[in-house]
Amino acid sequence: MSIGRGYGQKAVCGDIFCLTGELGAGKTVFAKGFAEGMGVPAGTVVASPTFAIAGEYEGRLPFYHLDVYRCAEQDMDDIGLDEYLYGGGVALIEWADNVKGLLPGRCVWIGIQKDKKDENVRLITEQRM
Repeated sequence: MSIGRGYGQKAVCGDIFCLTGELGAGKTVFAKGFAEGMGVPAGTVVASPTFAIAGEYEGRLPFYHLDVYRCAEQDMDDIGLDEYLYGGGVALIEWADNVKGLLPGRCVWIGIQKDKKDENVRLITEQRM
């Protein structure tokens, strides 16, 4: 969670963070820390919006948390993806690889994997595009 918090503290308006990793890798835990770093008030429940697809939070900037696990690129017009990507805040997208073709080139891709030797350890990679 502390790594996510650090990213949230450094995020600026217009940033788009794309999370990838298998089920249970820690994407939602990262998002919770990210929300703290964004200044989302303590006590606010930041949960994976798997069925709602998007959650909106107020912090020092608007924070848009999307989970597109159950989505395909053709579904994104229905949820107004552009409003989240270009809405004057910061977007964090779980399962972003499902909609990669719709995302702008200026995203920060963060991969989260479980360590094969210790399931309590996560390996985090970052690629800025």
